[in-house]
Amino acid sequence: MRPRLRICIPAETYAPEVNGAAKFAENLAAGLSARGHDVHVIAPSPTCRAHEAIVDGVTVHYVTAHRWYFHPSWTICFPWQAKPELSALFDEIQPDVVHTQAHFVVGRYAFTEAEKRGIPVVATNHFMPDNVKPYLPVPPPLVGAATRTVWWDLRRKFELAAHITVPTQLAADLLTAHGFEAPIQAVSCGIDLSRFHPASAAERAAAGGADHPTVLFVGRLSREKHIDEIIRAVAAMDPAANLHAEIVGAGEQRGPLEQLARELGVADRVHLLGKVSETGLVDAYRRATFFCMPSTAELQSIATLEALASGKPVVLADSVALPHLCRSGANGYLIEPNSVEGYTRAFEELCAASPERLAEFSAASQEVAALHDIETTLDTFEGIYRRVIAERAARAA
Repeated sequence: MRPRLRICIPAETYAPEVNGAAKFAENLAAGLSARGHDVHVIAPSPTCRAHEAIVDGVTVHYVTAHRWYFHPSWTICFPWQAKPELSALFDEIQPDVVHTQAHFVVGRYAFTEAEKRGIPVVATNHFMPDNVKPYLPVPPPLVGAATRTVWWDLRRKFELAAHITVPTQLAADLLTAHGFEAPIQAVSCGIDLSRFHPASAAERAAAGGADHPTVLFVGRLSREKHIDEIIRAVAAMDPAANLHAEIVGAGEQRGPLEQLARELGVADRVHLLGKVSETGLVDAYRRATFFCMPSTAELQSIATLEALASGKPVVLADSVALPHLCRSGANGYLIEPNSVEGYTRAFEELCAASPERLAEFSAASQEVAALHDIETTLDTFEGIYRRVIAERAARAA
């Protein structure tokens, strides 16, 4: 038995907020807790009021926050409130290691408080400017300058960490291209392969599977996800294919997407399901014929990993880190970003594919998913934590 660690995970976004960074932090915290570690998460409060909760054995410290006017669900912390609250929490928690998930307000003061106390920091980046550009109150001519400033600030803060990770090697290359000089390790976000697996005919029927083919999207309904391209591709296909689209998630684009489906005459075949339960999510993967992620701002995509583990062919934008999840022609197709024609052709091919061909896609998707088991991710981070703790102790000796 190795010694139990007290681990602090500061995050700018966390459950009940639904996005990739929040889901990774939630899975990481729960997985570490299940291994016997004392895990504390610090995150902006979804109710705006400071409070604590115990979830899956994890102590979640929700700190005082405020609604972000430019986004429908984000809450953010103000520095003058976050600083004293994090200082008090660090005195209370006394962590062995800090694993920050961002460099904004919570992550920034976590760095500061850890440095004061000689606590090593591991930093994982989930951030891309494209994720936040639509929600920044910056005039369009200044967006470029704002983006460069944000990259500079990220580099300046993260290179103070004892160890930097990102979900994929492509994401590591992106940081290097923006001036990072410190070593960066790619560690997959990982998924629980025991929860997501190919559905039997009985499981698909129990999940509400229909006779018609279905393309699935899972994620935040925001502009950088380009979900409209799925709807446009469905509308461009021969109606005889009877392809339906299921869109799981919430966000400010729900209204415009519903309007677009009506305008294109496919509202009866486009189903926006909103947020769903964990069981509802598994059922959505079981019902789907294939999965599509047209986003151009993914540093990995947990939803795509879940689809792969569920044995689904994938149609992905050939952008940022998505290409590492698709062997085009083997487990799906990579599409030039923003090409509705490309998505339409891929959808047509998958709708026309024989059961044998779909089984080949399914097997190849599972092979890719097998490389991203959450247990491997947890092993890797435990090793990183113990190493940086030992190195800090050696320097202090």
